[in-house]
Amino acid sequence: MIRCCSQFFALVVGLFATCSFLGGQTMPADTSVENQPLIILLGAPGSGKGTQATTIVKEFGVVHISTGDMFRENIKNQTAIGKKAKSFMDAGQLVPDEIVIDMLRERLQKPDSAKGALLDGFPRTLAQAEALETIIKGHYKPIVISLEVSDKTVMDRLTGRRSCPKCNAIYHVTFSPPKQEGICDACRTPIVIRSDDTEKTVKDRLSVFHKQIGPLKEYYAKQGLLEEINGEIGSTLTAQACVNAIKARLNKKD
Repeated sequence: MIRCCSQFFALVVGLFATCSFLGGQTMPADTSVENQPLIILLGAPGSGKGTQATTIVKEFGVVHISTGDMFRENIKNQTAIGKKAKSFMDAGQLVPDEIVIDMLRERLQKPDSAKGALLDGFPRTLAQAEALETIIKGHYKPIVISLEVSDKTVMDRLTGRRSCPKCNAIYHVTFSPPKQEGICDACRTPIVIRSDDTEKTVKDRLSVFHKQIGPLKEYYAKQGLLEEINGEIGSTLTAQACVNAIKARLNKKD
């Protein structure tokens, strides 16, 4: 009788461990990912997050997770959570944090996340960071990389971008101009300034970024998780600095 009760108790504990902290569900209690990295990449628009994300993913073999990709995948597959997100997007409203968190939790349960993940575009707010911590606690080792770039550099990078409306080729008036000024090299179509690369739009995006990033960096700094990386020393040197910082964190004993 005692043995049966012990077995039953063990079963209940095992089932409880797979339940969630959020919305009544959590990530499975799989200790195989406990020390795998969850790299959170912070930075202003135009700071080079996309370039550095590619390098980090290749170097550490982690999966690249972006909120945009999650939304597109769930909406395309018409999942229940994707339908919820689409209803807000179609109404021109921001998708609530609860839905984004649920999407992310499900994404981190997929097999390709077992070796670690890099989060691109999340968290953006303190509330999101706090919810994320609850998801990953005991499952991943968080490492926060903040790419430090001045507003002037961001303005120069973004307002100088040009794109081809036909083939989507990207140019920059200073760093990678087309062979013929104003004309796409590939299809000979006049290149344009995208609406999100105008000076006013970039200033507005930076204003929002600065309001959000302060509390977010302070939150991670207090936990000793923040690594600030100079994003103005060239993509190669910045990439090496990111890789070195992540390696040092992974080798550090908690």
